Amino acid sequence: MEHVRERSQELDGRKSLVVRNIRNSLITIARYVLPLVLFFVIWQVVSSLELISKLFFPAPSRILETLQKVIQDGTLVEHLRYSMMRMLGGFFIGGAIGLLLGLSMGWLPWLRNLADPLVAAFHPVPKSSLFPLVLIIFGLGETSKIVMVSIGAFFPMLINSMAGVRQIDPIYFDVAANYGASRGQIFRRVVLPGSLPSILSGVRLSMNSAIHITIVVEMILGKLGLGAMIWLSWETLRTTYLYAALITISVIGLLLNRTLEFVARRLVPWNDAQSVRS
Repeated sequence: MEHVRERSQELDGRKSLVVRNIRNSLITIARYVLPLVLFFVIWQVVSSLELISKLFFPAPSRILETLQKVIQDGTLVEHLRYSMMRMLGGFFIGGAIGLLLGLSMGWLPWLRNLADPLVAAFHPVPKSSLFPLVLIIFGLGETSKIVMVSIGAFFPMLINSMAGVRQIDPIYFDVAANYGASRGQIFRRVVLPGSLPSILSGVRLSMNSAIHITIVVEMILGKLGLGAMIWLSWETLRTTYLYAALITISVIGLLLNRTLEFVARRLVPWNDAQSVRS
């Protein structure tokens, strides 16, 4: 009987935990969704009553119709394909270089002293202002666009990776050295896991920067891509197409950030637990 009672209490506890998790999830969803629904309802009503210009602020229903149209005829998919190719290509190239250099600068003082003044000098420069120089060097093709996105993704990853290594307690390096660990072992067992939370933060920032630079580059020089779609919509005053492109960019950014948050919780669960306690 005692065993049955304990088993029943355990099942009740699990049910209570599941119910609490579902309730918290619903509260979180409502907190994000309800304000958006209210905003779009007000926008729809105000636009329908012509209290605002329908040209510049078309009703959300018209924007959704346009969004459905460009999805069905393949226009949006084509623009999205080019934007994602440029964004992911630049993100992986710039992010990988920034990661390796950032970890090295955080670990090796001589390299940090050598490279940090250059980073401090070039990081504040607006990345879009480098586009003319990149065009001169790499030409008008896809290479120059990917190089620009790589530059945008490089600095956030570099700075966060370097900061992640520098915040590691030096005692861990001393303990590893006293146990005879090689430099490769110190990198794999101390540097990389110790800086992983900051690296993942750098990944999110680099991804957001890559999206931003991709759109800007396509607006300046591009016939295909979401940025080109926005610019063409502005030139022809097809504002519903402009809003459709903006919504697509927002959804892509949201999905990528939520995916990275999920990965971060799996890779560094201790960091998430510390954030909850703090």
